[in-house]
Amino acid sequence: MPNESCSIAPLTPSQSPRNEARAQRPTSFSVVVAIDFGTTSSGYAFSFSNDPEAIHMMRKWEGGDPGVANQKTPTSLLLTPEGAFHSFGYTARDYYHDLDPEEARDWLYLEKFKMKIHSTSDLTMKTELEAVNGKKVQALEVFAHALRFFKQHAVQELKDQCPSLQEKEAIRWVITVPAIWKQPAKQFMREAAYKAGLVPPANPEQLLIALEPEAASIYCRKLRLNQLIDLSCKPLANGLAPELSIDSSFRQGDRYIVADCGGGTVDLTVHQIEQPQGTLKELYKASGGPYGAVGVDLAFERLLGQIFGEDFIATFKAKRPAAWVDLTIAFEARKRAAAPFRSNPLNVSLPFSFIDFYRRHRGQNVETALKRSSVNFVKWSSQGMLRMSSEAMNDLFQPTVSQIIQHIDDLLKKPDVKGIKFLFLVGGFAESAMLQHAVQSAFGSLCRVIIPQDVGLTILKGAVLFGLDPTIVRVRRSPLTYGVGVLNKFVEGKHPKEKLLVKEGKNWCTDIFEKFVSVDQSVALGEVVQRSYCPARVGQRKIIINIYCCASDDVVYITDPGVRKCGTISLELDELDEPSCPKSRRREIRASMQFGDTELKVAAMDVRTSKTVRAAIDFLSN
Repeated sequence: MPNESCSIAPLTPSQSPRNEARAQRPTSFSVVVAIDFGTTSSGYAFSFSNDPEAIHMMRKWEGGDPGVANQKTPTSLLLTPEGAFHSFGYTARDYYHDLDPEEARDWLYLEKFKMKIHSTSDLTMKTELEAVNGKKVQALEVFAHALRFFKQHAVQELKDQCPSLQEKEAIRWVITVPAIWKQPAKQFMREAAYKAGLVPPANPEQLLIALEPEAASIYCRKLRLNQLIDLSCKPLANGLAPELSIDSSFRQGDRYIVADCGGGTVDLTVHQIEQPQGTLKELYKASGGPYGAVGVDLAFERLLGQIFGEDFIATFKAKRPAAWVDLTIAFEARKRAAAPFRSNPLNVSLPFSFIDFYRRHRGQNVETALKRSSVNFVKWSSQGMLRMSSEAMNDLFQPTVSQIIQHIDDLLKKPDVKGIKFLFLVGGFAESAMLQHAVQSAFGSLCRVIIPQDVGLTILKGAVLFGLDPTIVRVRRSPLTYGVGVLNKFVEGKHPKEKLLVKEGKNWCTDIFEKFVSVDQSVALGEVVQRSYCPARVGQRKIIINIYCCASDDVVYITDPGVRKCGTISLELDELDEPSCPKSRRREIRASMQFGDTELKVAAMDVRTSKTVRAAIDFLSN
């Protein structure tokens, strides 16, 4: 990273002068624990509500990688051949690596599995993941194992610090997810947390789902200027106004983008600081895509396929899974060292078993394969390494980095996204000099490109702040148009004939899409959309309402292209106490939906009795 020489104060956000104006809601939690469940690495941090300024990073309890100073642990899970939990993180990786190759084939090792939740179009509780050896495991189990692991470590650490802590009610948990994740993926995370025992399903408010770039945004605006690396200008000489928080250089109404570049996804959020309370308002719906650092790994895998044959690489992965993991670790360290304008080549050490396996399978040496391949800029070094020139490394980064640049560029062109003052680059991939240089070159003239110190922990620390005060983000934009299908009076000439339904002598038009909220509509926290429903018959115990969604706003019918059923609201009705109740008074159930939070929420009540009706919203059992 640039300016390593200047000493950096430890990162605790400075007290923002503007927050006092907003009355903090009293919390019943004595501690907030946030888990940043990342594609490549994960970790937790916590803060006691009586000392919210101090954010504690998880203690280091295991070995790390050379060249990777990280307080997080790899998102790697190892299950025994029977499918029971064995270990997580570095421990899982090291144990798997030390297994006998024949034995290793039966063990279930999973990594980079978070992406599957984003890419699966029909995510359910039964969705499966593939371990390195090709065997299938239920995704919900895998996520629950990982969350349970962090829960146990966090609770143990909290008890060591505070022996009197009552774990059950005292902890508010926060789990981070990409902002571009759809509702089913967020619900999936929540279900995995229930399964892992973080909180009981009866206390849903004890667990918050935080959006990664939003957490980063909350954290960034509390930073002091000496805790930032401004790519647009040389670092200030020490002693220049170090205690100003960025908050004080933020003016009322300032707009900024947070580009959260992680292992799997890149997530872009646009925020504006509101007065007088300093709350945040989202200016455009979250955007981004699967352009994380994993894209560079996949490019390296394709390069190996070009040199040694794709069929060979596939066989090697299947037969020597642990050695394959070794090879990816070796590449990871070189990937972190890659920088623009670097002249000397980067050496990636190939595991001995790769060289040996190739010789036995192909009857020739690795060196011969390199000489014969059409791949430029990659050579074999005398020390037994794959020597990649800087051009070869640039080529691996190019597709992923250019997609990120393209995405930020598209966002800056949106009418709602004018007058951006800062662009914060956060997330693990933001540590890459290649990405930093590309972003600064592309956008440095339009806004100030800024990177927080220990950028990989920005989201984790922001998630703790969010857990302490979830009302900080006051206005969000709806990512989709949501609504239900209803009947309306049939109008000749306006409604198509095939939508006509005759019921008790009346003409109705079916399948009308009634909108609750439109795509990119501003929705404030706590705002509700209310609708009333009458049970179709006396004694009905359950009402099921299908929810439809669409990425555009100009929908008329639920059968229009692009509209899909995305979930259900179920209302469970109690039996009426009074059998003599006149039939003429139809029972009315009022449902209230909230679209301004990080998850969609629903509540309902029986209008006549004012009793709460059990209401649930489900996006996973389609």
